[in-house]
Amino acid sequence: MTDEQEPASPTRTYEVRTYGCQMNVHDSERLSGLLEASGLIEQQPGDEIADVVVFNTCAVRENADNKLYGNLGMLAHVKEKRPGMQIAVGGCLAQKDRDTILRKAPWVDVVFGTHNVGSLPALLDRARHNNEAQLEILESLEVFPSTLPTKRDSVHSGWVSISVGCNNTCTFCIVPSLRGKERDRRPGEILAEIEALVADGVIEVTLLGQNVNSYGIEFGDRLAFGKLLRACGQIEGLERVRFTSPHPAAFTDDVIEAMAETPNIMPQLHMPLQSGSDKVLKEMRRSYRSKKFLGILDKVRELIPEAAITTDIIVGFPGETEEDFQATLDVVEASRFSSAFTFQYSKRPGTPAADLPDQLPKAVVQERYERLTALQDRICAEENARQIGRTVEVMVTEHAGRKSGETHRLSGRSTDQRLVHFSVPEGGQIPRPGDLVTVTVTGAAAFHLVSDPASLGDYSVRRSRAGDAWDRAQADSCGVPATGATGTGGVSLGMPALPPRK
Repeated sequence: MTDEQEPASPTRTYEVRTYGCQMNVHDSERLSGLLEASGLIEQQPGDEIADVVVFNTCAVRENADNKLYGNLGMLAHVKEKRPGMQIAVGGCLAQKDRDTILRKAPWVDVVFGTHNVGSLPALLDRARHNNEAQLEILESLEVFPSTLPTKRDSVHSGWVSISVGCNNTCTFCIVPSLRGKERDRRPGEILAEIEALVADGVIEVTLLGQNVNSYGIEFGDRLAFGKLLRACGQIEGLERVRFTSPHPAAFTDDVIEAMAETPNIMPQLHMPLQSGSDKVLKEMRRSYRSKKFLGILDKVRELIPEAAITTDIIVGFPGETEEDFQATLDVVEASRFSSAFTFQYSKRPGTPAADLPDQLPKAVVQERYERLTALQDRICAEENARQIGRTVEVMVTEHAGRKSGETHRLSGRSTDQRLVHFSVPEGGQIPRPGDLVTVTVTGAAAFHLVSDPASLGDYSVRRSRAGDAWDRAQADSCGVPATGATGTGGVSLGMPALPPRK
């Protein structure tokens, strides 16, 4: 190197920390893609804290603020010793708190909202150049997140946003004020994105919307969502389609029929209940009642008997009586959910429910929450026990279970989204992430299924395009040639060599 030459600057690293819903996960993939497109590389686990740390926040839970400011406080000391380190805060909490973040944490470099995800690289550059914090919160969507560069967490699965925002006015929810009114993408744009994902090796997509089944309201087609599901069935190579989250009030028979009649729409449905009490549902401004909710489940199970149905439930909404709570327990017992996301009511400033009288004591809410989770845990165990003896197709995931070292099992998701831990019989082919394994369920627990095939006759592997894509990704990261897409033997490049079960 001559005296005139300067040493190359080391590549800066980034980390995106995600909180909240699937929409935030989807946004974080875009944030990662944007940062990599601007020349940064992702920080690897175990390394020191990245040069750029981005918080993609959620504002739904009451402790979201405390969690964020606690994490920012810990990074303040790191940043003091790291010239050039940058911290950015985006997402729903940033949209809500705005300049409050910079007032409480003046060492933050960038604050951006839910509507301008694509601005992050420019804001980081501007903060460095001007040596001052940048705050940019837009009131309406700048660009659909799905049109931005992406760095997907998975080679076999992808998120596809079909709408953003929400037109509902649920009294407990702050999301509509942060994400705005519903805006729908045109069907052609959505299908083109899905086709591009499939061309890249993806075999499973999840359609995302704050209120996914009201899709089409912006361009005046109430049947648009069912049509979109059927159109997904025409995409060659797309094997699994899921969607989240629908609203019971807008859930129509044509959507159920589309699910039943389109082979690649998975037999799985997330249907938020929130409460089984009609009085509480009215106070929540949820425009359905328990009878309608149970009627939807009956119709789904009539046409799709094997469907696994999950839900969201809030315990301790203001004014909830013991009778109201018992109504929730009754609906849960009748619904037989395969799993449920249960929450203690969280008072959020700016929501109508925060000003309602009869806010319940923490002890009452906690006791009811424990009764609800005990009931649902029992139902989960009973419903999973019913799966024993069933033959299921499992899409293998990259991450095995916590006890995989002891059990020598791999993991994946069945068509109905149940988690399955399975072992490979002696002499059996070890699948790659994204491959599809057919096994018989031999055991069950409350939150997962188990399959320990007794022989090769109870076990088969279907190598997939997603598995081929995983091989290529491993080869790219290692700088060596990928294994052939049609190979049949051995352990694929980078796959942990779990010993077969004896």
